[in-house]
Amino acid sequence: MTIHRVGIVAKHGLVAASEHVSRLGAWLQARRIDVVYESATAALAGSNARGRTMTREELPQAVDLIVVLGGDGTLLAMANRIAKSGRDIPILGVNFGSLGFLTEIRIDELTPSLERLLDGADVFDERAMLAAEAFRQDAPLDSRIVLNDVVFTKAALSRMIELSVSVSGGFVTHVKADGLIVATATGSTAYNLAAGGPIVHPAVDALVLTPIAPHTLTNRPVVIAGTEVVEVRPHADGATEDLYVTYDGQSGYPLQPGDLVRVRKAEQRLRLVKAPARSYFELLREKLKWGER
Repeated sequence: MTIHRVGIVAKHGLVAASEHVSRLGAWLQARRIDVVYESATAALAGSNARGRTMTREELPQAVDLIVVLGGDGTLLAMANRIAKSGRDIPILGVNFGSLGFLTEIRIDELTPSLERLLDGADVFDERAMLAAEAFRQDAPLDSRIVLNDVVFTKAALSRMIELSVSVSGGFVTHVKADGLIVATATGSTAYNLAAGGPIVHPAVDALVLTPIAPHTLTNRPVVIAGTEVVEVRPHADGATEDLYVTYDGQSGYPLQPGDLVRVRKAEQRLRLVKAPARSYFELLREKLKWGER
């Protein structure tokens, strides 16, 4: 791929990134690459931010690559905006602190990673995304494209929720639990992992259904083919006044009786710039402390 314009986005309020944002902008401009700063990121860098500024919503339409400095949450927010724009823009995620599952490039690896891209060495991980459609009284209510998961949860003090789950038109089960996660393979190391779900390699074409604290011990996580379509409805006999659906942990809304949320693999895929010389299993070992006493 040919890169002419690079967008730079830092986590809100990440003061530690200000100097790196300035250096990155200067490094790119020295190589005749146009730099476009996300508005709050430009403010973070101050007078050293020489380039155009745009909102996070506008940025995907104006650049060929987005560099995210922060954590997985910042990357997820930009991934959702890229999907909404309909453009195929890769993301290079730089983590501050410990490595993230998505922002897996360290700050000292940023320049070598960019040099590889500018030299034409396109080394990307392609990640599947989820397309979620919500319906109320059979009318479209909402649609989203997310990278990690669609999660159905109860309010903090409410009783358990009951959900009816179908896969490609066939009834699967009634879930009585604190919630349900529908995750991609990429999202298997997010909320799904904390809820006791399996780790699925991101190259596997699969979806994961994981109940959160199920009230029936036989309700277990299930891995299904990525071609399947998952439909989730509040169960007719369950409490729905405190039932919420959230998307990638970024946003969501309450559901009502009779609502339907349909989740399938999206046509769009997200391209993540790979960390140099670090495999997925090396990342798992570091994040999960495998082999350490």
